[in-house]
Amino acid sequence: MKRVIYGIKNCDTMKKAFAWLDDAGVAYDFHDYKKAGIDAETLARWCARSGWESLVNKRGTTWRKLAPEQQTIADEAGAIALMRAQPSLIRRPVVDCGDGNLLVGFDPDAFTAALKGTASTEQNP
Repeated sequence: MKRVIYGIKNCDTMKKAFAWLDDAGVAYDFHDYKKAGIDAETLARWCARSGWESLVNKRGTTWRKLAPEQQTIADEAGAIALMRAQPSLIRRPVVDCGDGNLLVGFDPDAFTAALKGTASTEQNP
């Protein structure tokens, strides 16, 4: 089963996640939501699994550059609209494990727990 990792290619955290996946032999597809965008349905599915609060990166420069009224997110719909407009606000990486599990952010221990034993001989992009 191939996983999909979502993020921004040049992000340092993404580079750590790519290295972990490659070293572990885990096959994956990469979706760069800065270049390819991200649809509302995918974000809604992620919110249902992890909550919008875990998806919005409030520690990055994109968040700090937002106007105070933009930083006041009232609900999931508002969070989805903001993440679609500003994909850099989405915490990285997001890994859809393909089995219902979703990993948000890079945590080597969480990656090991969710992905151990999923190594594949398939080549990554």
